[in-house]
Amino acid sequence: MIQVRDIFYLKFGKAKEAKENLKEGLNVFKKLGFDPGNIMTDLTGRSYRIVMESRFKDLAELENLLKATFGNAEWGAWYKKMIPLIDSAEREIFTIVEF
Repeated sequence: MIQVRDIFYLKFGKAKEAKENLKEGLNVFKKLGFDPGNIMTDLTGRSYRIVMESRFKDLAELENLLKATFGNAEWGAWYKKMIPLIDSAEREIFTIVEF
């Protein structure tokens, strides 16, 4: 099992607009079979961040979802509205350790 953390660093003053747009995007994600587990905003550290955490069986499952998502016209139209709000982004992928 892997945990994926997508971190979006927003442009200054764009957090409210980005959160509203992300709410729209969740409908698109769900149509594609993707339901992010947690969506968080910052309280400490670097400001103006939205973090999405998701779990997948393995990297192959993540890769298949990304291919389907990036090739989807509805997702592309939504993402064009997000681009002006985002300064940069990064993705972290972790192996979940079970004891």
